[in-house]
Amino acid sequence: MPGGTEELYGYLENAVRAYNPAADFARLRAAYDFAGRLHEGQLRRDGSPYVSHPLETAGIVADMGLDDDSLIAALLHDCIEDTSATREEIAKLFGADVADIVEGVTKLTRVQYTSKEDEQMENLRKMLMAMARDIRVILIKIADRLHNMRTMEYQTPEKQREKSLETMEVYAPIAHRLGMQKIKWELEDLSLRYLDNEAYERIRQGLLERERENASFFVSTEERIRGRLREASRNCEVYGRIKHIYSIYRKMESQGKTFGEVLDLYAFRVVVETIGECYYALGSIHEIFRPIPGRFKDYITTPKPNGYRSLHTTVIGGEGIPFEVQIRTRDMHRVAEYGVAAHWKYKGGVAKKTGDEEKFAWIRRLLESQQDSDAQEFYQSLRTDMFADEVFVFTPKGDVINLPAGATPIDFAYSIHSAIGNRMTGAKVNGRIVPYSHALQNGDIVEVLTSNASRGPSRDWLGIIKSPEARNKIRQWFKKEKREENIVHGRVAFDSELRRANLKLADVSREETLARILEKLSFPTLDDLLAAIGYGGISAQKAVNKIRDDIFAAARVRRKDDPEPAPGEPKGARRRTPVSGVVVEGLENCLVKFARCCAPVPGDAVVGFITRGFGVSVHRGDCPNYAKSRGDPEEAGRWVNVEWANSDSDIYCAALAITAGARDGLVADISTAMGAMKVKMTSFSAKESGGAASVSMTVEIKNSEELSAAMSRLRGIRGVTEVRRGE
Repeated sequence: MPGGTEELYGYLENAVRAYNPAADFARLRAAYDFAGRLHEGQLRRDGSPYVSHPLETAGIVADMGLDDDSLIAALLHDCIEDTSATREEIAKLFGADVADIVEGVTKLTRVQYTSKEDEQMENLRKMLMAMARDIRVILIKIADRLHNMRTMEYQTPEKQREKSLETMEVYAPIAHRLGMQKIKWELEDLSLRYLDNEAYERIRQGLLERERENASFFVSTEERIRGRLREASRNCEVYGRIKHIYSIYRKMESQGKTFGEVLDLYAFRVVVETIGECYYALGSIHEIFRPIPGRFKDYITTPKPNGYRSLHTTVIGGEGIPFEVQIRTRDMHRVAEYGVAAHWKYKGGVAKKTGDEEKFAWIRRLLESQQDSDAQEFYQSLRTDMFADEVFVFTPKGDVINLPAGATPIDFAYSIHSAIGNRMTGAKVNGRIVPYSHALQNGDIVEVLTSNASRGPSRDWLGIIKSPEARNKIRQWFKKEKREENIVHGRVAFDSELRRANLKLADVSREETLARILEKLSFPTLDDLLAAIGYGGISAQKAVNKIRDDIFAAARVRRKDDPEPAPGEPKGARRRTPVSGVVVEGLENCLVKFARCCAPVPGDAVVGFITRGFGVSVHRGDCPNYAKSRGDPEEAGRWVNVEWANSDSDIYCAALAITAGARDGLVADISTAMGAMKVKMTSFSAKESGGAASVSMTVEIKNSEELSAAMSRLRGIRGVTEVRRGE
């Protein structure tokens, strides 16, 4: 081996010996020699032997304090991917656990992140599944990514940006969720260097200047804290640091500040022996420095979900400089630096991998709660569940509940139990009734009011809640309890997205295309698809994006068949071509749309208006806008004659307005009535005021006779007082 790599291996051995003298160094050396032989002749972009990369990765794993199998797997993590080695060969030489870890890392390495959202989100799902099986897989992958980011300067600008963005969006947040703050900070700073180099350098230079200016401030502050605690015979370590570059960058961006306007750049850590000494140190610091109100956080009593525990306070020093102080025990400090990796350490050596099932149960819960969501929503939920700030609130019995920042009483209710959320009728915060949208704050005491007579959750809650867990439970309730209502809401959303893509629901419903579309979307019937859209199992936008090309392709096939002339028309004669079921006098194949102000349907007297750039707008003959406009000399010449084509295949939308007495089941009765007549609703909204309900809906019909029949059916529903054409 070249001298450079031997030296790196020496550093690795010394690092391992420092925290685990009982490690199997013969096995470690064998893994290094094996990797060296397999990677022989391979070079990195900087010209160094490739084996230096797994050595550096193993060095990062050693800094985490992981076990022998993790170190060996780190040395071998690229062997299956980049050499002739197989899983079976590694298992035979170094054991099944090592082979499983290496194979898990290899599968993640083969993940190629692209701009295709579905693929990227599925890869995230795979990463979480790997974490759930053995957390060491993702720890080694994070170490691998950290060393690659440290040597990113040798890559092309395109590769630098691609990998930095992926690191910022995926690896740094996962490191945060695992409590690995030291690695998270370095990943963020290295990523920012390539994503916004100008800002990175500006902040870096500013920090260097501040550090020189305030060197005496660091020394004096450390000495004041250390001296005060030693007066009380307290053993402690005190040291200061400037906050990392990305945290300053994020504060500047979010608050619109310049670097010179960011004040709290400094932080001090106080590490003591016991929890009692943490609180003693807090009191001592508040005696010698003035605390800033509202800036104290107790993460010892209420730890963060990733296991982080410390006391945080922000104070103002004698020079008028604000700074944060973090107070923790040595065990807390180790967890704060290395997160879950710290659990492998104990005083006599390395702990076995036990108890992971409970520690990482949150991963399984996250995967289970998102199994029905599409890729885009999975990613958003993932960011909320894993990466967002938290708020800590209490039950009336004093139990601590952790929720995403901005969470509402609805989120709280569903975090207790699905049944509590489903029967929720209100909430009290600190003894006072609050609205459902109330944003909970740290320390709030929350009481959920429930009733067995509750009609269940409201769809409006989906726009209020913050936690993926609550969102999934509400959707599961609607999926189970409100199928007919889901179909109505799904049809509205689906039709809206189709129209945005210049398509109609009739295009999907055609016999020759429906089966293929349903197969592509994995639904047995159209109603099942619409119900899934209604309760949120799949977004309407995602469904349309997946099937749009198929519908357009089917339309191109249909257009190849030139229709025969109409009855009585000479063969070969030029016929006026109907567009959207309407024939426009003097115009061929123009864009036709139906005016929303009057929503004409076949059977209505109609007239056309030539718009500027949007074709011909078709109005009813009794439309108030037509009556008003035809008297205008400037617009009178733009009105043209139109007539309905003889076609039973076209579908038209008509708006209806219903007035009724407010009662339970009204929406279901309207939906059932339209379903019985096979009349499809494409939009639906209802509101209640003073005991009266106003319903606005849009239906798809073929002609005015079918519309009249539908209106007659609606008038027969109990409590309905009026049904009229809407606008």
